[in-house]
Formats: sequence, C-alpha cells, structure tokens
Amino acid sequence: MRGSRPTAIKQTEYEWVYVFGAVNPLTGDSSALLAPTVNTDYMNHHLRFISEQVGPDIQVVLVLDQAGWHLSKGLQVPDNITRLPLPPYSPELNPVERLWAYLRSHYLSNRAYEGYDDLFNQCSTAWNQLTPEQLCSICHTTWVPPEKLS
Repeated sequence: MRGSRPTAIKQTEYEWVYVFGAVNPLTGDSSALLAPTVNTDYMNHHLRFISEQVGPDIQVVLVLDQAGWHLSKGLQVPDNITRLPLPPYSPELNPVERLWAYLRSHYLSNRAYEGYDDLFNQCSTAWNQLTPEQLCSICHTTWVPPEKLS
C-alpha cells in the first residue's frame, strides 16, 4: 500500500545497555564490554582488556569520538594503546559507528525486552554473532589505508 509503514513493536520503558567496542578493521579482531552505564571506570576496564587481549608487543591505535569518558583525565591508558580522538561532531569518521547502526538494525530494533537482563543477553548474543568477515566489512575505512598500518 502506498504511503504506509510496516507495524513495529514499541516499548515505552527505558533501560540501557552500553557497548564499549573496538574492532580491527583489517582482521576483524574485536573486543567488547557491556555495561549498565558509561563512565571512566568502565572505559578503564575496556582499555585494560584491549591491552591484555592484544599483548604487550602490539601497539593499538584506538579511534575515539570526544565523549567525556574517552578523554577523561582519570583514564589509565596502557602503554600499548594510543588514543586518536576524532574532531567533534564527526561520527562519519568513526568506523565503529557503522557497527552500532548495524547491530541496532539487524539484531536489536523493533523488539520488546522483558527487562534489563533480557536486553543485556540480547546485546551479548548480537555481538557474539558477528563474524570477523562482517566486522571487516562493516568497519572498513579508506582514511587509514592498510599499508600505513604495516
């Protein structure tokens, strides 16, 4: 029917699960932390986990927007992580922003959740269903060519 929209579930309760995520767009390797809120403490946990996951001999360049918890003076940034903050209001430059849109559109939108635990479990399931190939495709960017990473 012309001019009509499909029906969708609308949930009026508001609970949030936040995903701290990092993806290597060349390999599809990824790291994620699900949390009930965003703050410096959770960011510190995420940074520590990334550092441990890649090992001390790998240098990580972590692209970040300018969220307060990304740039907080209280961050404890491991020696093998370099933060690369993007200019303000430039989500199109952040490859992981496309991943958030993908997760919402393919796994999380237009659904009703029974509560926080259900939402948390669905977010976890969605992240764990992503393959390295999908992550490479979704997070691919041309502004950092692979030869610059060698």
